Amino acid sequence: MLSGLKILLAGRNPGKLREITSVITPLGINVVSLNEIDPDGKIPTPDETGMTFAENARAKADYYAAATGQPALADDSGLLVDALGSAPGVRSARFAQENFPPQASREDIDKANNAKLLNELSGIDEEKRTARFVCCLALSDGTDIIAEASGVLEGVIIREPRGHNGFGYDPLFFVPEMGRTTAELDPKEKNRISHRGQAVRKFAEVLKEMLKKDKNSCRK
Repeated sequence: MLSGLKILLAGRNPGKLREITSVITPLGINVVSLNEIDPDGKIPTPDETGMTFAENARAKADYYAAATGQPALADDSGLLVDALGSAPGVRSARFAQENFPPQASREDIDKANNAKLLNELSGIDEEKRTARFVCCLALSDGTDIIAEASGVLEGVIIREPRGHNGFGYDPLFFVPEMGRTTAELDPKEKNRISHRGQAVRKFAEVLKEMLKKDKNSCRK
């Protein structure tokens, strides 16, 4: 089912790759990034038209598995802010798209998104700045979605960025029980509590069961 025990991570974000490989590779599965499979960017990026993170994750997994002939693991994740009616939601990565050029760097995109978020929450009191990170993972074999998992992390959006360890909205996402933003956590701490860390660990358990079934089938 998992040809050569290799999975393509359907994306180019190095932060996500680090977080996912740290959990999946100990299972004996090699996780490769889209940059390795398609270093020149010849595979077009699919449009994200889903209404939910789960829909987008499934669509991206199917798309990249079909495009590469490799089992593809896609994630869709983002930030839901209660005071903004759950925005930016599925538009988290392109929340401030009107404020950066098409070829903007990841750093510039993050800065623009964070600036827009702070601007839209400028008049909101602390107790109403509640938010959550959500991550949905989907694995496609090119024909079907064969595994899924999700994770959620609750927090509060602070008024100024803090920390340099994360990416995206991490510098603004404060986790009360940790007393820090997710950008102030070291990678091990973040993986332990993060929405993506939760989803990947659940996904790893699903993979373990799949691998176990594959082994049992081979013995028969």
